Amino acid sequence: MADNGRHADSASGEGDSTNTLWRAFKRLFYAEGDQSLRAQLEEAINEHEGDTDEGSTAKGDLSPIERQMLRNLLHFSEHDADDVAIPRSEIVAIPASATWAEVVDAFAEHGHSRMPVYGETLDAIRGMIHIKDVFPLLARGDPAPEDWTTLMRQPLYVPQSRGALDVLADMRAQRTHLAVVIDEYTGTDGIITIEDLVEEIVGSIEDEHDDAPEELLVAIDAGMWDADARAELDDVAERIDPRLAEVEESVDTLGGLAFVLAGQVPEVGAVLDHDSGWKIEVTDGDERRVTRLRLHPPVEELESEAE
Repeated sequence: MADNGRHADSASGEGDSTNTLWRAFKRLFYAEGDQSLRAQLEEAINEHEGDTDEGSTAKGDLSPIERQMLRNLLHFSEHDADDVAIPRSEIVAIPASATWAEVVDAFAEHGHSRMPVYGETLDAIRGMIHIKDVFPLLARGDPAPEDWTTLMRQPLYVPQSRGALDVLADMRAQRTHLAVVIDEYTGTDGIITIEDLVEEIVGSIEDEHDDAPEELLVAIDAGMWDADARAELDDVAERIDPRLAEVEESVDTLGGLAFVLAGQVPEVGAVLDHDSGWKIEVTDGDERRVTRLRLHPPVEELESEAE
């Protein structure tokens, strides 16, 4: 009986292996005419989605992390510059009017290796300055340059619609690791670094200079939530209330939702009514953007909690 069990297990294993080979054979030689190589690769990855390193019997099989990276790579070409850019509101830049001491302080404070340099506003980016051009002067104790803007290098300038893969190719060709994303009015929409592009494939890359991840949604008293305007609506739907993510306009963040509800950039102190009964209070921001919000639950939820 024991032998029969072993034979049955063996037969089952051989059958599974044969089925897998047959599926692979069909994909290669009998694939539907409209199925692209990209679709075939993703299908193969999806078939093994539940596999783990321990559960994989074939030597050299892809780990879950490798499969995720491959999936990210397959979809990388679907992104454009606007999708991967650091938004304008988060750009750390130096005005061309800054003193040499202010330039050095900016590098020391933010820990970036390169920063854009702008004229009157961020819409007039003149170039970028690299820490490699600043540090040698400091290390040698050289006097401050009379005009530090002579150290500037030129970044790439790309439109919002430029494909992320094309931006990466541009950076490699021109050996430049910073791109300025320009909107339809030739204003600055954001910036892209080589790290931003790599992270689209391998995931977030943290180093010793990065702060600990910031919590964008924090529960507080009486069912309220304190929120960063950058919080994704998908996360809000999952953690707070799915109704808050039901919006016809193309917005992805709470800040975008607040703008849609107000029809403009809402002032600090404004309280916006959502169809779900939630109230969105603007707690911080300026004339150009909202930075922090407070979510007040619907009255019926408060009443049910009181009961």
